[in-house]
Amino acid sequence: MIKDIAIIGAGGFGREVKMLIDQINLVRPQFNFLGYYDDGIALGTLINGYSVLGGIEDINLITEEVYIVAAIGLPSLKKKLIEKITNSNVSYPILIHPNVVLGEDDVSIGEGTIVCAGSMITVNIKIGKHVIFNLGCTVGHDTEIHDYCSFMPSVNVSGEVVIENEVYVGTGAKIINQLSIGTKTIVGAGAVVYKSLPANCTAVGIPAKPVKFND
Repeated sequence: MIKDIAIIGAGGFGREVKMLIDQINLVRPQFNFLGYYDDGIALGTLINGYSVLGGIEDINLITEEVYIVAAIGLPSLKKKLIEKITNSNVSYPILIHPNVVLGEDDVSIGEGTIVCAGSMITVNIKIGKHVIFNLGCTVGHDTEIHDYCSFMPSVNVSGEVVIENEVYVGTGAKIINQLSIGTKTIVGAGAVVYKSLPANCTAVGIPAKPVKFND
């Protein structure tokens, strides 16, 4: 059954998620793309031929069943926008690119999660809700990733890692095995995390070290 779907966020990543939906449909038609919801872009603006349908509050006015996916990289904003949606007609799909290597042994993935092309998720892995894996990410065995995290392109997460809610990991960062990263921490692009990181910090460098603590 073909399901209507729309994207929160009409920026660059939103357009890439539309591409992901198209590539899923090429393998097996599943979605009818409606357009975008974005508070910062005028109603009716065309994005690659598809309209901005309104802002977040307009999602609560939808009267038919629809899938909504949040193409928002910043974890705190992603969570804030999702929490504004109270419409029982809305569901959140799991979008996985057809070429992703996904283990079959004890892997769970929460609603609203996006896994982009070239990524690999191995075995005994638990992934929460509304997590983003951008292009070419890897996740090793026995790892646990909580809700609303975002991993930018080419992030490597080794085995037996625990990543708490709303963590943002920048492009090309690497997280060594058997570590933990606390809630709302930001890992800078290209960083190598070889020691566990506390909550609410920004960590950069090789090796990654906290350079500030966030509010």
